[in-house]
Amino acid sequence: MLRCTLERSPPERFAVNGILLRPPGLARETCCMTSSRLPNSLDSFWMPFTPNKVFKADPRLVTRAEGMFYYTPDGRAVLDGTSGLWCVAAGHNQPKIVEAIRMAAGELDYAGSFNMGHPLAFEFANRLSTLTPEGMDRIFFTNSGSESVDTALKIALAYQVARGKPGKYRLIGRERAYHGVNFGGMSVGGITRNRVNFGPMVGGVDHLPHTHDITRNAFTRGQPKHGAEYADALERLVLLHDASTIAAVIVEPVAGSTGVLVPPQGYLQRLRELCTKHDILLIFDEVITGFGRVGKAFAAERFDVPPDMITTAKALGNGFPCAALLMTPRVTGAIKLEGLGTTFGGGPMACAVIEAVIEAIESEDLMANVRRVSAYIRNTCTVGPVTGHQGAGFLHGLRTSRPAKDVQTALLARNILAGTSGDPNVVRLLPPYVLQEQHVDLLREALSAL
Repeated sequence: MLRCTLERSPPERFAVNGILLRPPGLARETCCMTSSRLPNSLDSFWMPFTPNKVFKADPRLVTRAEGMFYYTPDGRAVLDGTSGLWCVAAGHNQPKIVEAIRMAAGELDYAGSFNMGHPLAFEFANRLSTLTPEGMDRIFFTNSGSESVDTALKIALAYQVARGKPGKYRLIGRERAYHGVNFGGMSVGGITRNRVNFGPMVGGVDHLPHTHDITRNAFTRGQPKHGAEYADALERLVLLHDASTIAAVIVEPVAGSTGVLVPPQGYLQRLRELCTKHDILLIFDEVITGFGRVGKAFAAERFDVPPDMITTAKALGNGFPCAALLMTPRVTGAIKLEGLGTTFGGGPMACAVIEAVIEAIESEDLMANVRRVSAYIRNTCTVGPVTGHQGAGFLHGLRTSRPAKDVQTALLARNILAGTSGDPNVVRLLPPYVLQEQHVDLLREALSAL
């Protein structure tokens, strides 16, 4: 990836490592490179989850992508080990998806869903329901994972009110959890740095303990044998608050942002039992794991645990902004969806993309590829600074003997893009589902050289 410093060449232009960038006021056509445009300045865009001053002093830019690779302005290929931001599941510029966007944009650019509709929303909701776990066939379209989470939390509260139980207002999250950037998601989330600057958050929220038992499990392959008892902390919260005040529990089946924590054997099953016992809704946040990331369509299917709602995004749109909330008829049948909705959720272009993504995943049997190649990653990548591995499907956490940020930087210098996490010694790999063994070999060689 291009690492560079902005230099002032003559006043009429900028240069980045010798590549000319468009000056203010200059026609854009003069700055095109491989049909991509480079910026005249880095000042105006305030980048999310990024130390902006650090980045803009030494920026990393890509200008195009295809398949498993990004390409820098100087033409170098960078293996994408992060699926963009964990969302480009079917590979970059996948032909079926590109064509779907073109056709949708030329036929019906926009139609809302407030008291009117368009056929694609109904057609593709039905199509989507063929992939969802049994009984999860009520679908509400949103624009992002954060919106899906906040919508699920609001529906959980509305569900309890509709049943005549307005006192069930508490929401239970989990330590080290990530549930997006809206106030509801941040409140039930448990990553401190995402909350510390934004005040007291939403009231009536409590948290279960995380399941990372490094003493007993220490990066066990597959599901750890120890830790199911962490679910019993819900009983303690029931004793503290009383079940009559708790509306819902939300967890990531596999915690992704905190370092890839696979649920201990029996943990999710026990959580399901306790939620049923105390009349509490169980929400699975599958924004990362949904639509094939764990080798099955959903983690709920892989671990054989039925929640009441599932939040999705990421792979659903292959980089296009679209998301959905999956629910059971029991939930939707109890409430009216008043006060819920977005301008763009379920728009024609988003629905066309969803259909194309599903078609690409199924026609190319990409979930089977995830299951096959994930085993190859586990068996070959404990080399160099990697001392342990945990994960499920194409959601891998590599524990490193050096700081993960240093390993990430060193890999990038060898044209491998990997991610870091909430654990300072875990490098994350969440590659597109089209990853093959030869791509893993590139990663292994790069790790071995560190």
